[in-house]
Amino acid sequence: MAKRSSLSIRIVEGKNLPAKDITGSSDPYCIVKVDNEPIIRTATVWKTLCPFWGEEYKVHLPPTFHSVAFYVMDEDALSRDDVIGKVCLTRDTLAAYPKGFSGWAHLTEVDPDEEVQGEIHLRLEVLPGTGTRRLRCSVLEARDLAPKDWNGASDPFVRVHYNGRTQETSIVKKSCYPRWNETFEFELEEGAGEALCVEAWDWDLVSRNDFLGKVVFNVPGLWAAQQEEGWFRLQPDKPKSWLDEGNLGSLQLEVWLRDETVLPSGCYQPLVQLLCREVKLGTQGPGQLIALIEANTSTECRQEVATNLLKLFLGQGLAKDFLDLLFQLELGRTSEANTLFRSNSLASKSMESFLKVAGMRYLHGILGPIIDRVFEEKKYVELDPSKVEVKDVGCSGLHRPQTKAEVVEQSAQTLRSHLGALLSALSRSVRACPAVVRATFRQLFRRVCERFPSAQHENVPFIAVTSFLCLRFLSPAIMAPKLFHLRERHADARTSRTLLLLAKAVQNVGNMDTPASRAKEAWMEPLQSTVCQGVAQLKDFITKLVDIEEKEELDLQQALSLQAPLVKEGPLFIHRTKGKGPLMSSSFKKLHFSLTTEALSFAKTPTSKKTSLIKLANIRAAEKVEEKSFGSSHVMQIIYTDDAGQPQTAYLQCKSMNELNQWLSALRKVSINNTGLLGSYHPGIFRGDKWSCCHQKDKTDVGCDKTRSRVTLQEWNDPLDHDLEAQLIYRHLLGMEATLREKHRELRGATEASTVLEGPGPAPEDGLAQLFQVLEDLKKAHSSSPAAGPPLEHRNLLELQT
Repeated sequence: MAKRSSLSIRIVEGKNLPAKDITGSSDPYCIVKVDNEPIIRTATVWKTLCPFWGEEYKVHLPPTFHSVAFYVMDEDALSRDDVIGKVCLTRDTLAAYPKGFSGWAHLTEVDPDEEVQGEIHLRLEVLPGTGTRRLRCSVLEARDLAPKDWNGASDPFVRVHYNGRTQETSIVKKSCYPRWNETFEFELEEGAGEALCVEAWDWDLVSRNDFLGKVVFNVPGLWAAQQEEGWFRLQPDKPKSWLDEGNLGSLQLEVWLRDETVLPSGCYQPLVQLLCREVKLGTQGPGQLIALIEANTSTECRQEVATNLLKLFLGQGLAKDFLDLLFQLELGRTSEANTLFRSNSLASKSMESFLKVAGMRYLHGILGPIIDRVFEEKKYVELDPSKVEVKDVGCSGLHRPQTKAEVVEQSAQTLRSHLGALLSALSRSVRACPAVVRATFRQLFRRVCERFPSAQHENVPFIAVTSFLCLRFLSPAIMAPKLFHLRERHADARTSRTLLLLAKAVQNVGNMDTPASRAKEAWMEPLQSTVCQGVAQLKDFITKLVDIEEKEELDLQQALSLQAPLVKEGPLFIHRTKGKGPLMSSSFKKLHFSLTTEALSFAKTPTSKKTSLIKLANIRAAEKVEEKSFGSSHVMQIIYTDDAGQPQTAYLQCKSMNELNQWLSALRKVSINNTGLLGSYHPGIFRGDKWSCCHQKDKTDVGCDKTRSRVTLQEWNDPLDHDLEAQLIYRHLLGMEATLREKHRELRGATEASTVLEGPGPAPEDGLAQLFQVLEDLKKAHSSSPAAGPPLEHRNLLELQT
């Protein structure tokens, strides 16, 4: 069993930020740090003091993390980015909000004395003697100290204070991973000082030394314990009273910490088997457990439950059957065809999750070129006459201002071009669409035809498909391409308007150009001819999409787990030179990399023949590299063994913080079950005759920092974690147990009444009765597991709580 921690983060918006540019505005973005390590960077919102981001992330972490901090920055093209302020939430603070922290938080000034990180390795001993006892403090080493100098490192030394006396270690130049191995002794007397303070500092030649953190110990407790040794987290100095809140603006956040104790796989098998049986029985099942889960799941957690169930059934090869059951349930309670799949039901939410998991790569292939073109052209586009701004489009060839009608016509031409390109790409993509998506749409189409067979409803099966494909997949991706990983940055105001109008046009096509959709916004009329053509194209596309041979559909049953071989791909720069000389940017060569479930490979171009670089089973660690090593903060290292069993390291450079963390996350996930994973590594490089990080001269020396193999970002193409999904579903069922038991009593009463009148029949509550037994068994398994799991930190009893 294992304890899993995750943070669900939504960075909503900021307000009343201070102006950092001479224009009286700012270009704000956010950086999210977990224990001072940057893991997320939002897009920059240009020229505003009230930015909106609306970005969501989920981060998987070890339970030992301490805090998450949100730094609001101002991007500058010609100088170092300015720090506007920060919001810091400790693990204890987040744990106090079972349903998550949500709201506005004031930004506070970033105080250098509070910007500490890292740990220090100490050994503390009380030495007996014939007279006065002595306190011995051995300062061994430190790791992950904050870089305070321009070169991306520090020059650390340690001061030890006790009873009015201070002793210092030597200075280790240019290192955030220093090793001292120095010992100091102090006389111990009854009633003398009760606190031993160990402080880390960065030495500076011409300015004041920078504070790196401290640890304070309770000496009376040490007197009783006699000896203690371990790694101790460096703490900041006391907050300065002059730090003010409120004048730096505010940040709206939603942060939810979830801790789950995941039991061994065998514990979840009865629950998984029960749910799978219900799905296989479909609507013929006596208990209809899935229907009861749907009816009793609240709106606010329906998306999460839908995603968990979908992933569970993906792992069991039953995703299509699960979705088919939900289709039947919704069709069974829908009498009006025009309301079909328009609510946020479990069917709609599950299908949304399914399309993102199964069709994201397909979506990129269709939309990618069109979205790129819109961003690159930056044309002014507006169809609403009340919003047209003539001055934004300049003059016509006759050197006279354009009329609103001319602006609208030019805008319509641009949108017709984009919409036509999108529909053409869609029409050509039938074979590119993942087979499992085609099979699911075919089942949906068939079920709707059975439910609404009359001629007056001939468009309803098509609209059912487009309600997911267009309204819940293509259109949201067009409106917010960054959230679907189509672009790295948010669109500016002009591009956003173009994307919104294009998304509206796609929605009109998806609605099959109904009179209601046409009347909703009459100013969309200039696109009417293209929309009409698009409806015919879309119907033809759907007809071909759902035309799957029965044999082909049966063959798909083995592919429903959706574990595509390709995990991640994209351009990276690989370090190709060897030797002791200086490492320049020219030593990196750009190649196209592909990570599959077997190996990390590269090629000159995406279509070139690939050469295997690292076999997946040989990966031992994937970690960041210190900025000073290559002059870049976006370099990662993959430590692996070659075919001869010899340790090797590959250095790969990414173009941004987010790309770096996404690649690290993907590599860590696919290698998490490898044997021989490293617990420590060197964040620097072996240059000349020593490691640049800790200055050790043995190349095979044990790493000076701990690996972070459990720090990952959740992505839609993540490998399925069957046990975690089962645990999350168990947790949800536990929350609705009382409601289900009440339903169980109602069903049992109805069954008894039916037996008296009609004779014995199948017991409709059998599925629920089995579920309650499964829940009881899981409760017992959890209660017998270690309740607390790993400690939140190495919290020594000798530390003085301040």
